[in-house]
Amino acid sequence: MDLNSYLSSPGALSVAQLRARMVALGYDVKNDAQIRQWRSRYKGRLPSPENCMGLELASGGLMRRQDLRPEDYWRTWPELAEEARLA
Repeated sequence: MDLNSYLSSPGALSVAQLRARMVALGYDVKNDAQIRQWRSRYKGRLPSPENCMGLELASGGLMRRQDLRPEDYWRTWPELAEEARLA
């Protein structure tokens, strides 16, 4: 599930709650606007690989790193590409 789908789903955390959870987990998210920019891919902005991990953890695994960066996730997490190939 990508970020927009997650935030649009019933029962999802709000942008502010998601950011607070990421910060509590030790991820550096400057403000809520940063998450909204990732959501809309404003000017091509995507969460960094590090923040993809934070989003995955903060959502309890509902958002997956490979869905947050579908164009290049395999470069950062080759093990995820291998899992997808074997599935």
